[in-house]
Formats: sequence, C-alpha cells, structure tokens
Amino acid sequence: MFKIINTLLLFAFVLCIHKNATAQQDWKDINTVEEVCTNYTETIENMLDQFNLDYPGLEKVKRDFENGNLVNACYELLEYYKNGNTASDLRKTLPTKTELTSAETDTILNNVFVVQNVRGKVPYLTNGHRDWYYKGPNNDKEWAWLSNRHSQLNNVFNTYLETGNPKYAQYIDLFLKDFIILGMPYPAVKSSTSVWRGLEVSFRAKVWPKIFYGLLGSDYISPATQLLLLSSLPDHAHYNRNFHSSNNWLTMEISALATVAAYFPEYKNSEEWLDYAIETMTQSMKDQVYADGVQTELSSHYHNVSLHNFELFQEICDRANRKLPDFYNRTIEAMYGYIAHMVRPSGFRVMNNDGDRGSDQNLILKGAKKFGHEDWEYIVTNGQTGRRPEDGPSYFYPWAGHFVSRSDFDRDAHWSFFDMGPWGSGHQHNDKLHLSVSAYGKDFLVDSGRFAYTGEVAEKFRPYAKSSAAHNLLLIDGKGQQNGPRLADKPLGEDHFKIATNFDYASSSFDQFMDLEGSVKHTRVVFYVRGQFWVVVDNIETDRPRRIDALWHWHPENTVVKDRYTVKTLNERGNLTLVPVSRQNFDIQLIKGQETPEIQAWYSPEYNLYEPNTTSSYSCEIKGNSTLVWLLMPSDKESPNIKAKIKSRSKEGITLSVSTKVKKWLLNIPFYESADAAIEKSQ
Repeated sequence: MFKIINTLLLFAFVLCIHKNATAQQDWKDINTVEEVCTNYTETIENMLDQFNLDYPGLEKVKRDFENGNLVNACYELLEYYKNGNTASDLRKTLPTKTELTSAETDTILNNVFVVQNVRGKVPYLTNGHRDWYYKGPNNDKEWAWLSNRHSQLNNVFNTYLETGNPKYAQYIDLFLKDFIILGMPYPAVKSSTSVWRGLEVSFRAKVWPKIFYGLLGSDYISPATQLLLLSSLPDHAHYNRNFHSSNNWLTMEISALATVAAYFPEYKNSEEWLDYAIETMTQSMKDQVYADGVQTELSSHYHNVSLHNFELFQEICDRANRKLPDFYNRTIEAMYGYIAHMVRPSGFRVMNNDGDRGSDQNLILKGAKKFGHEDWEYIVTNGQTGRRPEDGPSYFYPWAGHFVSRSDFDRDAHWSFFDMGPWGSGHQHNDKLHLSVSAYGKDFLVDSGRFAYTGEVAEKFRPYAKSSAAHNLLLIDGKGQQNGPRLADKPLGEDHFKIATNFDYASSSFDQFMDLEGSVKHTRVVFYVRGQFWVVVDNIETDRPRRIDALWHWHPENTVVKDRYTVKTLNERGNLTLVPVSRQNFDIQLIKGQETPEIQAWYSPEYNLYEPNTTSSYSCEIKGNSTLVWLLMPSDKESPNIKAKIKSRSKEGITLSVSTKVKKWLLNIPFYESADAAIEKSQ
C-alpha cells in the first residue's frame, strides 16, 4: 500500500512538473506538432473538428483523430496537404538557400510598416507579441486596421521566393504564429477592433492561403504555424459568412469567403460557404452596380475596389468549376468600360467622392486585353496602340450622372468631368454639380480629395474634404449642400445632355442646402465647344437676396494669378483662363493653404497626403434670381485674347457670343432642355 501511495505521489509530482513546464513554454518556441498539440490542445481539436474527415485523402487523419491520437492526426493532415494537388496555382517551387537581401523588405522585418503613406514601427508587448492594436505615429485607428490585413506579408513572401534567404520565411512563420495566438479565441461577433474587423479578416483570408500553399514543404515554416493557420481560417470564413457588410465591403468579404471555400474544400462548411458566396455576390452585383456599369458609391476608387473583387470572385468560381450567371461577366465588362471612358488623357482616374488620383492605365489595358476592346487600349494609350473608338470622344453615364467631355484622345486633349448624379451609396461628398478640368497634360480645376478617414489628418481636414467648400461649386449664404438622394431610381433623361459633333451639353439642378433659410435652386449647365473652351452657366432661383461664393480649386502645380476679373495660370506650357462673363460686382480672392477662420485651399491626391493649393473665390450679393456665366479657355501657351458677351437672357436660358482674334461663336445655352442647345453661328 505504501509503495502504491508513493508511486501515485511521484506520478502526480511528475505530472505537475510537466504541466508547469508546458504552461511556461514561450509561444515563440512552439514549433513542432507535439508542442502545438500539447500547448493548444483545444484549439487543435477544434481545428480537426472543422474538417470533413470523410473527404477523399483524409482517411488516416480520421482514423487517428477518432482513436484519440491528436498528434498523428495532425501529422497526417500536413502530409495530405504536402502531397496533394489542391490549389495548384498557389504552390511554388521553393528557392535555393542564399544570403541575398532586400533593403525595402528588411524594414518590414524590423516591424516598420508603411500604411496609407504613414510609416510606423509596431512595438512589442511585455508578453513578446506585437501590439496589433497600435495606431501608428498619428494615433490613427485606420493605421491599426490596415496593418492587420497582412498585406506586408505579400512583400516578404515574394522576397523570399526571389532571394531564397531563410530569414524572410522565418519572419513569416513567427509573424503568423504571433498574430494567431494573440487573436485567440475567435470572438464570433461583428467587430470594429483592429484584429477582428470585417475588412481585415477578408484581406488575411486571401493572403494566408498564398503563404500556406506557397511554403508547403519549407523547413522554415513550422508545423505548429501551419496548424494554427488551418485552425484560424474557418474562423475567418465564419466571420465573412455571418458578419459581412454591403457595397464594396461585401465584395471584399464575400470574395474572401469564396477563397477559403475553394482553396480548402476539406472544411465541413466549404460547400455551403461557396453556395452562399455565389448567391450573395451575384445579388450584390445587381444591387450595387447600375445598369450603365457604375458602382453605386460613385467613387472611382471604390468602383475599382468592387471591380477587383468581383473579378477575383469570378476567377475563384472558375477554378472551383462553379458557373456564374451570364450577366456577371457582362457587368464586369461594363465596369471596365466606365473606367476607360472616364480616364484623363494623362491616364489618371477621376477624383470624385472618396477617390484618389492614381493611374488607371494598367487596369484599363488589362480590361482591354481580357474583353478584346482595342478601343479602350486606344483611349488609354492616347492613340499609340489599339483601335480608335467608333463613339466618343465624350461619354455620358445616365445612372451615375457622370459626363466626361473630351476634344479627342491624344495626350494634350481637353478633358472635363461633370457630376450630375445622386449622392452615392457610400463614401459621399456634398459635391453635386462639381466640375473638374484638364488640358495639355495638366490638371487645372480639381476635386480637393479625401485626405483621411481617421486620425490627426482626418480631424483637421475631413469635414472640409466632404463639404461643398472643397469643390468647384457655389455656396449660398455661406452654406453648402446637404446630403442628397443616395441612389438613382432612374437614369437621367436625354433632356439633361447632348453630345454633338462640335459641342457637348449637360445640365442638372440641386436645391437642398444645409441650414439655409427660404428656398433656392441652383442649376448648372456645362457647354463645351469641342477643342475650344467650356462655358459654365450657374442659374440661381431664390426667394430672397443671397450672398453667392463661387469657388474654383486649382491643382497645386499651377501658378495662379488674378488679372482684374480674370483668374488664369502662368505655366510654361498648358494654361487655363477663367473669365466671369456676367458682370456682378465680384469680390475676388485667391486663397492658399488657409486654416483660419475655416479650412480652405488644400489638396489631397492620396490618402494622408496633402498640400496647399489655390482657390479662387468669386463672391457677390444678388437681390433675386440671377445667372452667373463663366468662360474657361484652355491654351497651350499664353492665354489668348478672348471676349464673351451675353446677347440675350430669359427664364429658359441665354445666348452667348464668344470671340477671339480669329474666330467667333454664337451659342444657345438652355437651362433645362438639351434639344435647344446649339452653336447658332461659328466663323
């Protein structure tokens, strides 16, 4: 009896020592199958429970798991993936070992991440984990969110494949182990935290499969990390399946759900995930893309985001041999067409709502090749390659209310963007009737940009970015527009626009202003004489006297000066002259980088980047209904001597004469009826 008791005590003592030793094992040192199964038994058991163990090839995994041999089951699971042919497109030939390095990637290895143009170093916590809630040097939660997307691992992964230096693979190993362990357990609720927010979940679900399959068989990715990744992916899929949002967010989240389902068909729920993804994504495409091919948020940036994810989803379904409805591919083609037709001659996209100035050239070329559109190639290469379009050069999208006028398709072509559409379903600015203008390879009149969503930059500039005051619009008694209808219930009719051989016409109205007493209606007409100039007519119908501030925002690269009533650029090449034709008693100011009494004259071409620009402000008092007329004359060199005069005015519109030393025009410009728009005389 005494021997039995002593034996039991000894066993208990040894067991206690073992448990304590296990509990004290640092997470960074957990590398083997045995170690991860011992330290995170419940996690690994739950992982295996997520698999359909009747899936062909998993017979040994099932046998060992059912027999209670967790370690062997995990070994068999990893062998299944190493020897299988699933995700053949993601599997990579491992590189030969070298000591080659990349300076850019080495900054990431020091936990220095560049997030939306802000460079920050992620600190470590006392437990050795990175601080995944770190908000960057600007204390911006957007920085924390985006650093948790693991996009930085794409760079490290590619560098490892290019160099063969083990340190890059080893960084990935520890990075993933760090994140997954710290993020356990999965909360299974909709979240806005940096670790478990929907967009971050969706991005990781697309990055991780590339790494898992691309580094299978690597000596530098531990079995423990591989198993932890396999344990977390079903959680990511569950989040995207049950807590996804709408609009462009949905496209990212549902394409991520499909990614996990297609690349890991062994999970129990993969088939249901893919079924749900197809149903949800196809319905969402119908809901968030207008019949003219424009995404309903009416932001060039988020149009492209949605297009990318619609296209990614299509590719995933193709690999999974799941057919999508015919309209799905047609919609993708229409979305590409919009980008091609809106692009500036410089290749840069439209800046509208929350959009940046980035180049769309490569994207359009991709779409042109995919759909056989040599006309798109012609547009984006300025006629260097491709086939000249049979339509154009101007285009109108009636559901979006977006009108692009061009003189032609060459690099120096005139280009303008006129926004006549609804407010938008997300990322909106109060910018209806805004006009942007470019010519001779230069941007002249611009949208001020989006600046930032959160953090110090946003606190200072975000209200300005979204306001009418940051756009080429009228303020009424100092008031900008209030939120308009989010969605269009029908396309704009032909009475709103006209594209003729020698001119373009577009007209729309807005009558809802923030905290404005009484009633006022602003109708803006843009009349473009092709290859020559623009006329902008602002007709104001009001029930009382008003103060009007007409704002024109210039790209920072321009040297802008005032010459009496005229404001013009003084560039070596490429200029624009702004002439007020209606002779109100204007108070004209050139504002640059103003911070008080209110923010004015700042420009943000990309997220978190901004600089001062020039805003020309024309202010006047009106007693009642009034019409302001503006002539925008582009020129290659110096501005030409130009004269303009309102010949007649009525409640239906104006007749305007315009003349230079060599040419004269007589224009009939209606306020509302496009059919009446005409060049009456040109000589």
